[in-house]
Amino acid sequence: MLDPCAPPAPAAAGRGERTKGTEGARDTKDMVWIPAGRFLMGSDAFYPEERPEREARVEGFFIDTTPVTVAAFRRFVKATGHTTMAERAPDPAAYPDADPALLVPGSLVFTPTPGPVALDDFRQWWRYQPGANWRHTEGPGSTLHGRERHPVTHIAYSDARAYAAWAGKQLPTEAEWEYAARGGLRGATYAWGDEPTVGGRRMANTFQGRFPWQADTRSGRPGTTPAGSYPPNGYGLLDMIGNVWEWTADPYPTGQDAPPAPVSGCCGTAESPADALAQRVIKGGSHLCAPEYCLRYRPAARQGESEDTSTCHLGFRCVVRTDPDAGV
Repeated sequence: MLDPCAPPAPAAAGRGERTKGTEGARDTKDMVWIPAGRFLMGSDAFYPEERPEREARVEGFFIDTTPVTVAAFRRFVKATGHTTMAERAPDPAAYPDADPALLVPGSLVFTPTPGPVALDDFRQWWRYQPGANWRHTEGPGSTLHGRERHPVTHIAYSDARAYAAWAGKQLPTEAEWEYAARGGLRGATYAWGDEPTVGGRRMANTFQGRFPWQADTRSGRPGTTPAGSYPPNGYGLLDMIGNVWEWTADPYPTGQDAPPAPVSGCCGTAESPADALAQRVIKGGSHLCAPEYCLRYRPAARQGESEDTSTCHLGFRCVVRTDPDAGV
């Protein structure tokens, strides 16, 4: 049901208001206005780190209609000369105990296993691939040809922040992200309701097949899809669930303050060279989430990711926090 605590949506279909904007900083073209409101955040029904379910409130904000795409990130790099973390070799002094093989430019890439495996060790299907980055998503020799509308991947937290600053935007808080992902639904399991499909139709790019070895796709390998390949949520937002995990601005507690350990695995990645690095909350699940292993393609789902981590299933989108009548 629609959230009774939220104000009426600005369009009959429940979509946020699209703005024309102008070129330049703080451009809200291709963004949706999300009205202020209260919602039920988190869940008591799934993983421990999502608890407790509680009421939260957010002020109104604009949010990107889609994750930042390859084409958009390319414009940023062309304008600024930004070099992503995956394109830079880690500082050996910062990781004195690290495997030297990890101290070269690269990123984490999913590799299907040859056959069924126990799902208790994600290192079986993740590898650190030298030369993998946003330009070469599978490593040297791979290209972005035909992928301009796909979400950009292999993006570390600092890369996402740099893009947001260049665009005159910010990264969303976890509450903003979850509120937007719910699309006006109060307490629903998924962004589209309480069932994993609608009339038998898949609503997000998630893993289909037998994880992690057999994907039911034409290529036989899971991967990203062009932004907007699946239906929008109630606010008109695309790919809030599935396709790629998305960075938020919120720290994820570590050490003594960390949430209880998950009761099952997730489609996350191998540890970074230093296991005590700061983490941020990521949201939304990805094309590697499978129901028998990682049921995190839900608005309430969350996990922590080290700020220095980049992977083939991790991207971001941005927000602008402003009154819609303020003349952005």
